[in-house]
Amino acid sequence: MTGEGAPIFVFAPFVASAMRVEPGWIDYNGHMNMAYYMVLFDRAVDEAFAVVGLGADYLDERRASYFTAEVHTMYLRELSVGTAVRTTVRLVDFDDKRIHAYFEIRHLEEGWVAASCEKLFLHVDMNSRKVAPFPDDIRANLAAMKAVHDRLPLPATLGRSLGLKAGRAASRDEIRPETRH
Repeated sequence: MTGEGAPIFVFAPFVASAMRVEPGWIDYNGHMNMAYYMVLFDRAVDEAFAVVGLGADYLDERRASYFTAEVHTMYLRELSVGTAVRTTVRLVDFDDKRIHAYFEIRHLEEGWVAASCEKLFLHVDMNSRKVAPFPDDIRANLAAMKAVHDRLPLPATLGRSLGLKAGRAASRDEIRPETRH
């Protein structure tokens, strides 16, 4: 865990460990099932949030953690068994009790984006199971990460809404045929 007052070192964006699409993740359509994109996003956020002190030891030592409250995912390219990927995490914003983060799963060798995701996380006191403010040292670490991540351009899909009305969702013509699910 990042100790109180200890400096942190942050990449922009945070780049998680390389992972491979596992055989059990492939569905009857012959590509990675949507549930396993979440597995990749979750593994990446665990690595990224450990940098700011919100790792597994945080739960043990402080009886607090973070829960996902909302998710918006865009599936852009198919992934097949054995494909090596890396997930990036960008801290978009935070306040006393919440974190807004943006993710991209990229093909490890070719660099194209297979999926993007926005998540809203809540900081939770595990004794009461209620949303609670971050401790000062965690807020300071989040501020340090945000300052570095703020140097990046905002992703074009950030804050995108879902719907069928004109201008709210991508038309089929905007998605290349070879990338449709």
